[in-house]
Amino acid sequence: MKSYRKELWFNTGKRRELINITHELEKCLTESEIKEGLLLCNAMHITASVFINDDEPGLHDDIEKWLEKLAPEKPYSQYRHNGFEDNADAHLKRTVMGREAVIAITNGEMDFGPWEQVFYGEFDGKRKKRVLVKIIGE
Repeated sequence: MKSYRKELWFNTGKRRELINITHELEKCLTESEIKEGLLLCNAMHITASVFINDDEPGLHDDIEKWLEKLAPEKPYSQYRHNGFEDNADAHLKRTVMGREAVIAITNGEMDFGPWEQVFYGEFDGKRKKRVLVKIIGE
């Protein structure tokens, strides 16, 4: 069995942003030379997420609005966590959106359903953060 590991780094210009990372994962898969196995992709920060969904701008806007209703950024005083930092809402948004995606690799390709893409969700940006890509298989 082969194993491949790579870190992808992001530094968003905004506090919250959704970035399609599917093509970067495809490059990792090509580098790995693994044809059958599993690809794990996970955010290495507790205010960021990796998830699978459709790459449709209206949906991305809906996700942003929905998350903001669930865990509004302001007022900062509504959260006990906010003291040293003002990112309690980002921790909650990450909890809802999840930490990672696991994708089956079949015939050297990510085995997706229709319209599925992989996204990095940043909820407390404007600083450097990383995503781990781990691929195992043959």
